[in-house]
Amino acid sequence: MFRQHAISISRKLIVHLRKTSCFAFPIIFGDVLMSTNCKLDRIDLRILSRLQAHGRITNVELADAVGLSPSPCLIRVKRLESAGYIAGYAAQILLEKMGDVQSVFTQVTLADHRREDSARFVAAIREVDEIVECHLASGGYDYLLKFVTRSVGHYQSLIEDLLARNIGIEKYSSYVMIKSPIVKNAYPLETLFSHNYS
Repeated sequence: MFRQHAISISRKLIVHLRKTSCFAFPIIFGDVLMSTNCKLDRIDLRILSRLQAHGRITNVELADAVGLSPSPCLIRVKRLESAGYIAGYAAQILLEKMGDVQSVFTQVTLADHRREDSARFVAAIREVDEIVECHLASGGYDYLLKFVTRSVGHYQSLIEDLLARNIGIEKYSSYVMIKSPIVKNAYPLETLFSHNYS
């Protein structure tokens, strides 16, 4: 009887939260676990913007920055994590402090464009640690790759290895980066998405 009453209360509470709250957090009654769902709002965007710029910010500092008290702020962060909006937390390493590296952008055109051809190509380059980005592009080529290597010679040896593996590369063009005056590690979330959320 008590269990049935508790479940009834939990369901009523979920309905109430859906109508009155933007939170989506697990609600536990005994061994009954239920979750609410909701869309992001502007406070969520501010939280995400702060976290991507300062991943080691404390919850108290984050709460103060977005205008919340610590407990609701922490609940929102946990919700964003569990919903998959936050993929993880990582340090941004300054490579120039560690030594000389050479970045090279490479445009790749495949000989054939069947699904299995693309899958074979992507599987092969995924194994190359020095390829840090891969983008499928429209226009005059198929893929844009970013290599980070020790030198131009190192890059050339990697390209030759890929060509020798016969993974369907018809042609490629290389663009050696001389300098990167602007590199942004954070997305302008509020600019991109604030119009979607109240």
